[in-house]
Amino acid sequence: MPKNKKLNTKYIFVTGGVLSGLGKGITAASIGNILSRRGFSVFMQKFDQYLNVDAGTLNPNEHGEVFVTDDGAEADLDLGHYERFIDVNMTKESSVMSGQIYETVLENERRGDYLGKTIQFIPHVVPEVKKHITNAALKIQPDVLITEIGGTVGDYEGLHFVEAIRQFQMDVGKENVLYVHVGFLPYLRVTEEVKTKPLQNSINDLRKFGIQPDIVVARCDYDVPPSALRKIALFGGLKEQAVVPLTTVKSVYAVPLMLEEYGVDKLVISELSLPNKRLKNGGWKKLVNTIFDVEELEDKYSVTVALVGKYMEMKDTYISITEAIKAASWSEKVKVNQIWIEAEDLEKLGPRKMNQIFRNVDAVVVPGGFGTRGVEGIILAANYARRKKIPYLGLCYGLQLGIISFARSVCKLKDSHTTEVKKKCEHKVIDILPDQDLKKLGGTMRLGSYPAYLRQDSQIAKLYSELRPNEVKQVSKKNKKEYGWPDGEDLIEISERHRHRYEVNPHYHNRLSIKGMNFVGKSPDGTLVEFFELNKKMHPYYVGTQAHPELRSRPNRPHPLFVGLVRAAIAKANVKSPLKR
Repeated sequence: MPKNKKLNTKYIFVTGGVLSGLGKGITAASIGNILSRRGFSVFMQKFDQYLNVDAGTLNPNEHGEVFVTDDGAEADLDLGHYERFIDVNMTKESSVMSGQIYETVLENERRGDYLGKTIQFIPHVVPEVKKHITNAALKIQPDVLITEIGGTVGDYEGLHFVEAIRQFQMDVGKENVLYVHVGFLPYLRVTEEVKTKPLQNSINDLRKFGIQPDIVVARCDYDVPPSALRKIALFGGLKEQAVVPLTTVKSVYAVPLMLEEYGVDKLVISELSLPNKRLKNGGWKKLVNTIFDVEELEDKYSVTVALVGKYMEMKDTYISITEAIKAASWSEKVKVNQIWIEAEDLEKLGPRKMNQIFRNVDAVVVPGGFGTRGVEGIILAANYARRKKIPYLGLCYGLQLGIISFARSVCKLKDSHTTEVKKKCEHKVIDILPDQDLKKLGGTMRLGSYPAYLRQDSQIAKLYSELRPNEVKQVSKKNKKEYGWPDGEDLIEISERHRHRYEVNPHYHNRLSIKGMNFVGKSPDGTLVEFFELNKKMHPYYVGTQAHPELRSRPNRPHPLFVGLVRAAIAKANVKSPLKR
């Protein structure tokens, strides 16, 4: 990339070594957090080695949650960490997979863009990677762009990314680029010592590719002695203060404060010649103190929230949901114990065992999902929560299956189902839109942020107005008239992120509403259900949304629907926290 005088962006590239799963994304996000609190505008990217074009078709049990941005990108879960730590919405520019790079190169070749040249790793693949860095900087124009390189240094699938960030320093100048390397220090119980050799070798691997790290973050489950840090600095060619120990902590949100203690922010500012702006620390420190205070509460000041889902083999599958529940608990100053219930197990056990399974449960969350597996178990849970007045929050598939449960039990439409599971059911309560093409799985969903009109007198609208007033708009008479809404109905507009194909069948809206299912939120044209709630006389908190509100929750700004759920759980359990709200 030629030097651009108008663009003053600084670039931080974060690589990993020794092994995966170290918290490279948390480290990158924490650096972004510190810089944000110093008043710099920060944007983030994740480069993934997978040959998928995006994360949309990845199995959650293998790869974890698929995170969705406002503009509809289906991305790696690390983007969720970025948003929660720097409170900036990521975009399509934030998620780049190898499949996307190769797809573009091959499309260029088919069009003849390379004028008959032989297509090679260099000079065709690597420049395409650099374009994604440059385009993000040009479009967003942040003070600092942080790019996390997925995988570990030395993986052959990621060589094009490593080579691209090596070349990028020559393109924009050494003074504009900082390399951070995150590696692991194993602990040998036999000798009772932390071993530095794997991390030393990892640094050497990086240097073989032409990259000298400026900062090394040494991850370890045990305290790291200063002698080990000095050894890493000596053999890695780094300043001693540039080797930072990062031990495992109770909450990832404490990591930025730990990095501050070791002067990482000052080091970054010095290396990149950034202005030394004042650090605003009060809000984040207060959050971390609250987290520790809440987590240390006795069990008598806790509530239990059950997550009933179908992707239970990996803890990262529902990470945005679990973080959203935690954020709501910190806001309400009550400890939340989260338990996971496998939907298929409920199918096997049947309705007679529901009392035993949900005996100590104060609230139920049903997350999004796809396919037939575990569906009847989720419907059982939704029905039980409704009958026993257990607070319920259905997200996407959780809304759909909650409606099916209601249609069967309350409306007596026995053969109600979603055509995703049963195409020839009598009552297609959940169906696809007429203009949808399901020939391809990728790229056929309603993705990204969509507006919804909410009835102002609803529980849900009141929560949004209380907790996210800056995101709420009053719907004008003009807009109501345009879409045919009654002039006398007070509405507010909000927006949420979506990731689904199937919708509530408009033919059943009235039949369900008559029996007490209030569709309090719809698309602006009134055709698509976005939110439902049961009347408070029927249930204290039985709420569903077609969206994924968990994706927009922040640790210091919890999402209204999760706060509503936790408040309802507190009321059910009759818990009073000793901590001040």
